[in-house]
Amino acid sequence: MRVQEDARRCGEQRILLAQGGRIEIEKSENKKIAEVRCLTRDGWRYPGFDLELFRKLRRKKAVSSTDGGPYRITRRGLQLVRAELDNR
Repeated sequence: MRVQEDARRCGEQRILLAQGGRIEIEKSENKKIAEVRCLTRDGWRYPGFDLELFRKLRRKKAVSSTDGGPYRITRRGLQLVRAELDNR
């Protein structure tokens, strides 16, 4: 059951990012990621987004950052969104 919930949340995140959202991170004093936030294109904060989910999206190369800016969806991330069966 938990695996299905995680997959659904991950899919929702990719869809939000594909629609123009972004992920902002805050780093601690020792340069490690301390907090992550997923923001919609309207500036609303998406609840339920955590560091584990962020790492999963990065591991799948669905998001990336350019020049120290916020993380945005990549071409690979867009392909993953289109591949979801429930997005039709």
